[in-house]
Amino acid sequence: MRRCRYRGQPKAHLQHVLTAIAVNIERLSSRSVTEEASPPRPPTAFQTFLDQNDSPRPKSWRTLGT
Repeated sequence: MRRCRYRGQPKAHLQHVLTAIAVNIERLSSRSVTEEASPPRPPTAFQTFLDQNDSPRPKSWRTLGT
């Protein structure tokens, strides 16, 4: 990822996105069919603090633009 095949930010970004997709497909294909999904992660200390004080949790950074 340090050296891009293409010049220019849009083309370099496209290369990074396609590389990330390829890596994720490779990870998914290496999982066995019988392997169960990993259990949900426990809440962080900050999330527990918010829950104890009845404070709403902030939105995910992924949904801020919508």
